[in-house]
Amino acid sequence: MMRYLLAFVGFLVVSLASLLHAADRPNVLFIYLDDFGWRDCGFMGTDFYETPNLDALAASGMVFTNAYSCAANCAPARACLLSGQYTPRHEVYNVGTGRRGKAKYGSLKHIPGVDVLSPDIRTWAAQIHDAGYRTATIGKWHLSDDPIPYGFDFNFAGTHGGSPPKGYFPPHPKAPGLEDAPEDEYLTDRLTDEAIGFIDRNQDANWLLYLTHFAVHTPLQGQPDLVAKYEAKPKGDLHDHAVMAAMIESVDRGIGRIVRQLDSLGLREKTAIVFTSDNGGYGPATSMAPLQGYKGTYFEGGIREPFFVVWPGNVKPGTKCETPVIQVDLYPTLCEMTGASLPTGQVQDGRSLVPLLVGSDAWKERAIFWHFPAYLDSYSRIDGQRDPIYRSRPCSIIRRGDWKLHEYFEDGKLLLFNLKDDIGESNDVSIANADVTKAMHDELLAWREATGAPVPIEPNPKYDAAAESRAMKGKKKK
Repeated sequence: MMRYLLAFVGFLVVSLASLLHAADRPNVLFIYLDDFGWRDCGFMGTDFYETPNLDALAASGMVFTNAYSCAANCAPARACLLSGQYTPRHEVYNVGTGRRGKAKYGSLKHIPGVDVLSPDIRTWAAQIHDAGYRTATIGKWHLSDDPIPYGFDFNFAGTHGGSPPKGYFPPHPKAPGLEDAPEDEYLTDRLTDEAIGFIDRNQDANWLLYLTHFAVHTPLQGQPDLVAKYEAKPKGDLHDHAVMAAMIESVDRGIGRIVRQLDSLGLREKTAIVFTSDNGGYGPATSMAPLQGYKGTYFEGGIREPFFVVWPGNVKPGTKCETPVIQVDLYPTLCEMTGASLPTGQVQDGRSLVPLLVGSDAWKERAIFWHFPAYLDSYSRIDGQRDPIYRSRPCSIIRRGDWKLHEYFEDGKLLLFNLKDDIGESNDVSIANADVTKAMHDELLAWREATGAPVPIEPNPKYDAAAESRAMKGKKKK
């Protein structure tokens, strides 16, 4: 009898400890924007767009000024984020698996990769769900037909599609939950409504909400009253696009509404808020200056992102971190914050940011990497890329400390930049710093071997060098 009594008491102690642990764990609001550039918000320096709610949130946490996506366009960036792995491991290299650009341009066959994140990969959502959280994804998914098998209890609007379903106004065919959207409903506002609804329904539980806005991805469509507001506003030296400004304000207003709801429910101090974007801004409508490049390029403007973390009681408000970090780091970070375990037997390429967030000095310099064995064709803007035909050609990139090395596989070109002195990557110093170039390249080669990164070497049988040369000269004349 005593043995059963002791066992029961032990059960109560363990259960009570589990409940206390759950009470101490934060809810997580993870806001992930689409094509939102490094300088597209007030706290990062815009002189035209208005983001008062984002600015207030950023001021209440830690802003990372050297934060990166793992890819310069949507699908591979999201695959890296959800898996915690660099592109060679999950093999999502581009949006789709086909060649992006005319077949006669580009001397190599691209590596097609895959266009679905393997369901065998355990996401951080799955790990956190198994740790007792209710999980939701609201908005863009882009990694498979259905996000539910990847660890989410609830999906709203997420499909394999990468663009807003037929734009920001109805109809929205084949988008879960949006089939009967009111005629004048703006998509960004609806996603905000759904986010608030999820929080309301789960206010007595631990929850994680992945609010992955379609905004500010094309098509560029703003609410008419906001577009008119910015058309009447004096242009900035950095930014001046009225429709982009209207789209950004809609996102910002929605974030303000969510934060006010957290306050009204008494959940603000119990909720960690993470904010970032999937890749650089849309070049024809915004600017990341002084960074070179935009979405689709592996210059800083294509991969450096606005990023902050608010974690009441853990992150000191009004702090900044200059340490280079990358989005594979968010997998171990989110798991550590929520008390979730890391998956057994699954490689993690990132490092938890918790030591940086809490002000610990337990952080050693490390290199971060990008691998893009494909082609990404140009659009109307061409001033921020190596050539006028492609935003990116097959390449690998490494950053360590202030140094950043590009390797391009078609011509074997190595470009070395010191970002401390040359954040705009305008001065290749590879020859003047041959020892650094060699050391960085050796480390990049070792990383590719360790990850099994495929390098395109097979000639493109449809390549027409003369046609490519004519096209490049023609575009440069425009």
